[in-house]
Amino acid sequence: MAHRPRHRRLCPGSRLLLLALSLLALPVQAAGFDAALEQLVTGSFRDKGEAVTTLANSGRDAATPLLKALLEGDLYIRKSDDRLVLAASRDGGYALTDAVSGDALGEVGRRDVKKVRINNQLRGQIRAALAELQLGNPDPGVRRGAVRELFGELDDATAARLRERQQDEPASAVREAIGIALALHELGSDDAVTRRGAAAALSGVLDPTARARLNAVAANDPDLLTRDTAGRALRASEKRVAFYAGLETLFFGLSLGSVLVLAAIGLAITFGVMGVINMAHGELIMLGAYTTYVVQLLMPNHIDVSLFVAVPAAFLVSGLFGIAIERGVIRFLYGRPLETLLATFGVSLVLQQLVRTVFSPLNRSVETPSWMSGSIEINSVLSLTLNRAWIILFCLLVFSALLLVLRRTRLGLQMRAVTQNRAMARAMGVRSARVDALTFGLGSGVAGIAGVALSQLTNVGPNLGQNYIIDSFMVVVFGGVGNLWGMLVSGMTLGVANKILEPWSGAVLAKILILVAIILFIQKRPRGLFPQKGRAAEA
Repeated sequence: MAHRPRHRRLCPGSRLLLLALSLLALPVQAAGFDAALEQLVTGSFRDKGEAVTTLANSGRDAATPLLKALLEGDLYIRKSDDRLVLAASRDGGYALTDAVSGDALGEVGRRDVKKVRINNQLRGQIRAALAELQLGNPDPGVRRGAVRELFGELDDATAARLRERQQDEPASAVREAIGIALALHELGSDDAVTRRGAAAALSGVLDPTARARLNAVAANDPDLLTRDTAGRALRASEKRVAFYAGLETLFFGLSLGSVLVLAAIGLAITFGVMGVINMAHGELIMLGAYTTYVVQLLMPNHIDVSLFVAVPAAFLVSGLFGIAIERGVIRFLYGRPLETLLATFGVSLVLQQLVRTVFSPLNRSVETPSWMSGSIEINSVLSLTLNRAWIILFCLLVFSALLLVLRRTRLGLQMRAVTQNRAMARAMGVRSARVDALTFGLGSGVAGIAGVALSQLTNVGPNLGQNYIIDSFMVVVFGGVGNLWGMLVSGMTLGVANKILEPWSGAVLAKILILVAIILFIQKRPRGLFPQKGRAAEA
């Protein structure tokens, strides 16, 4: 039979003694906290350093926000009573709150308060103190950030505490950060063997602080073997940095390519099916962007869901404008491409002036929803912005939906029939005029959807479409007229190539080089990457 362990009970006298000791400790802790506040008000930099240590060890909830305010320069002294306050700037003065209790204290003039001054040494001490306070946070991201604040700021006592914590830390990312912090601390050791081991431990590390320290050790360390070890570790880190820089370039290239695909895919439909050179395509993109702006004006308190309303609204607005352009202008000019180009150029000018009249010539800013804001941090040298990641995904969704429409619907079948042989399609009962109108409306609607995406990357203005019309034609010609897969491949290829060339040639020269490359390519393959098949291809 198992025996339960017996717990020794404290006698009533012992419990009273412990209670008395704990009650006696409270005034002592309070007195230490209050004395630290007094040192911040009247003390020298050395006294303020002691006060920071006392506050960090006080266990009071108010210590962390107070130290943060001191570090960020928001901690002030009210001259009338030497009270520590947090000051928020207002017109002609400050709004004050008590630094400890958080009580509002009203507004005062700028001369009624003075800032609590600190130096660089104190800033490092405060950052270290805040990091130690946050090491007990349940969120691994907060703990990792706290350890990174300690990079290059460790003393022997803090390093010893980090070694103890490293063994019990459950999160691998936090353990890795602790290892880097300890290695950076050991790089300052007087023992060459210790420095050599620390340099080897930092091999391949991406953190900028670690790479800077390795660079300094590789250049200045008195020990030859340590310099050699640090140099090899630094080269390993730089290789990884170059790899992630390539991934970042690829990501930005794909995001630019997604914009080009969205801008060009509607043009590819109208150009491929109808043979119409639509110079007003950029203005249809602009109408989609302005539709997003209007939707947000109508939904000021629901910005996070406004894009879900703006996408179908932009498709309808631009699509209806496209059908009106086809019925009112283009249907009278079939078979005359030069006159179609001139007529649609005139339509583009009319649409620009219409927007200037309704919305004014000034650019309009469209808000970004919270779920598209910020970035995903992969590591210390690579972070992916959410708005560009969403646009890549949005491009693929639009492409897939359009592919389904062309492959799986009656309209898509009729469009392909008209594209391959218009006369035969008419003989089979296809109403080609109706197909032309719906095709132009579909391509215009997709252009409006592209405008929704562009509104999240740039300001919305009357000239928005002019920035993308030439690029759209380049994508269409390079990919192959009327081929959706060609649009996707060519758009992504041109986007990545542009981002690869930009760092060493500049944005303008990069576009010129790409244009020259496309011209040379078209000389060899005049029908593009994916030439159109069928009898229309022979025409």
